[in-house]
Amino acid sequence: MMGIAAKSAAAPATPVSPGPWHGVLLVVSLVVCGAFAQTAHAQAEPTAPATPVADQPAPAPPVARRGLSIPMAPDTRAPTAEAGRRPVYHGMKSNTKAHAYYLATWGIDRLRVTYTMSGNLIRFSFRVVNPALAKALGDHESMPELYAPRSHAILPVPTMEQVGQLRQLHTDKAGEEYWMVFSNKGNLVRPGDRVNVIIGKFHADGLVVE
Repeated sequence: MMGIAAKSAAAPATPVSPGPWHGVLLVVSLVVCGAFAQTAHAQAEPTAPATPVADQPAPAPPVARRGLSIPMAPDTRAPTAEAGRRPVYHGMKSNTKAHAYYLATWGIDRLRVTYTMSGNLIRFSFRVVNPALAKALGDHESMPELYAPRSHAILPVPTMEQVGQLRQLHTDKAGEEYWMVFSNKGNLVRPGDRVNVIIGKFHADGLVVE
């Protein structure tokens, strides 16, 4: 019996031929090993902490492009009372030095130049204080003129038929106001303009049209 057992043990093993499922099992084992390796690698890498919302930088404001303009909304505010109020013009009557000059040299004060309602005439008026000095302003041989530097216009005193010049002559009463008008055809002189009144040697410069 011992001899038979020794022969059986010494005999070579018969090789087992691979079955049809051998290749499938090999592929499955490779896939499982690869997935396990990726999972282990992912767990080994440290996870970066999320940035808090408060620490995130604020988005940069949009940069305005050169050459572009933003249209502004029109001003729809109602006009105020100050905007519609006409300015008050003060002529040479408010100038102390001019007042003293005209009073001492020509015997007059209260010089005014006014714009009439129609605009066709400009009225110049003054008050006589010293008739002897103011006599030159009532001389009928002197032709009064009104010069407007802004428009370079020279306005004459109009002459009416059967009336003559539209001016008062013989300024011989103290305390009386005298006047003359100048033709303003074409509206060459307007309120706010500075004008010069010339009557012979008499010159009143820089009077403001009221």
